[in-house]
Parts: sequence; structure tokens; C-alpha cells
Amino acid sequence: MESSVVPDIRARELLTVVTLAEYGSFVAAASHLNTSQPALTRTVKRVERVLGVMLFARNTRRVEITPAGREFVAVAERVLNDLRLTVRSLEDVSRQQRGTITISTYSSFASFVVPEAIRRFRHTRPLVEIKLREGRQPDIIADVRSGVADFGVGYMNSLPDGLDGVLLKKEAVHVLIPTTHALARDRPSIALAELRNEPLVSAPLEGYLRRLIDGAAAARGFALQHAVTVDRLMTIPHHVASGVGIGILPSGCLPLPPVDGFQAPLLTEPPLSVDVALITLHARYQTPAALSMMELVRELYGES
Repeated sequence: MESSVVPDIRARELLTVVTLAEYGSFVAAASHLNTSQPALTRTVKRVERVLGVMLFARNTRRVEITPAGREFVAVAERVLNDLRLTVRSLEDVSRQQRGTITISTYSSFASFVVPEAIRRFRHTRPLVEIKLREGRQPDIIADVRSGVADFGVGYMNSLPDGLDGVLLKKEAVHVLIPTTHALARDRPSIALAELRNEPLVSAPLEGYLRRLIDGAAAARGFALQHAVTVDRLMTIPHHVASGVGIGILPSGCLPLPPVDGFQAPLLTEPPLSVDVALITLHARYQTPAALSMMELVRELYGES
């Protein structure tokens, strides 16, 4: 469009004309717009001068809109409405492009999945700062519940009231056996009962995984021998590879291949699994940036 045919009229002037048409009074319109009557009169006269037409017929008692004024007001209302929608959309884009996202999760997820999610996220939103908090399930729950984290990734099986979980994937449980151990026979699966007298490198007692495994053993009438307890699940494969003992871990906590020093057959008697989920505080508002990151996590890690 040629600049010569675009009238030099500002949005505030459009609003002034629309408001005067609505109220039919300079006094009422000026009061609504929080301006003076002389200032409003000058604005209307300027718009009429730019357009070259009279928008309002004035007399001592009232203001009447002219046919040209009615046509212009209809256009002005559409322009103002489109402008409001555009500004609202730009605000959403701005909130998505800037700000901070805090994610709370366990170390293996932070190491194996989150880096790729962050890489993709920052490709389109480089100004958003991402904070990553690593901890065990109680830490993740505390972070999300307190609002420190926008969302968490952890086990859905043990969520308290007030937190919502959206399932990402069911992770099967594997048994990590040192390659020098008598049970290491390139087997695809193993029964829990075979481990009853073996020294284990285990997760903390209060963790969901430990309770899951101990519960399965108790249901079969025996107790497991927890020889070494570590704080982080990612520590277990290193101890197993060194020959300290046998470990039991979900598939998502296994090191990326190639792996040396141990075998990881599936635990099939009984078959155990954990539900890994996106964890959020119930009814919490999520920023567009946080929602985008959660969608990336679902895309990268969710069930196919």
C-alpha cells in the first residue's frame, strides 16, 4: 500500500472517536477517557481534518454522528479490536520467548533426556533461562508442591494429593549383574528369587524403587540383602561394574550403550515397572514457555 493513501491517525485518536460516538457527549466521553473536554475536541477536529470529512454534527445540547462518521466508527472499531488481539498475541509470544523455566527431576533423566529437550528448546527460545534441579522423588515432589519448579519428571506411582501426573512411559525394571558374577550368562531375564542371597547395591530405603522391590520380595516370602545403599540411582551401575554387588534399576536409569562391566537382564518374575510422569501442581498456571518444554519432553520420551 502506498504511504500517501494511509491516513496519519493514531490508535488513541481512533479510540477517542469511537468513545464519542458511543456516549454522544463530549463531557461523558472526556470523563471516560480521563482527559479534558478541550483536548478531546482538538483530537476529533484533527481526525476530521486528516480525513477531510465531518464525523460529528455539534450543537449546544448534543453531538450527532454523521453518516460518514458511522462508517468511519465501524472501521475504527474493527481496527482497535484487531490491534487488541495482536497485542495479546505478542504478549503471549514475549512470555514464551523470555523468562525462566525450572525443572525438577532425577539425575538419569536430567542426563539422558533433558539435554536434547533443552537443545531443541533453545534453538527457538534462546532468551529463556532454564534451571535444572536434580534430586530423588521426595525432592521432586517438594519442588513442584512448593512452586520452586514449574514442573517435575518423576514417578507417578507415589504422588500425594494436590499433584497431577501425566504418564510419559512405563519403564521395565532390570537387574544389573557384574560380568564376572556366576549369574551373568547372557540371559534375557531373571527371577527376583535368584537374588535373595546376593549382596545388592540399592537405592535409598525411603525411595519408591526400593519399596517396590522390597515389597515384591516380601510377597514371595523372603528379604533382599542390601549391602550398599547409595543416594543417586546413577551411582549404582558404577558399583555394579566394579563388582561390588548386583543392582536393580528401571530401564531409564541404565547407562547408554555400549556398556562394559555388567549385564542387564529384564526382571520377569515378577515383572516390575515404574510409571515416569510429568508432575505438576494442581491448577497451577503454566507459562507458554513451560508448556512448550513439557511438550518437548513428551515428544522425546513419551510412549510411541
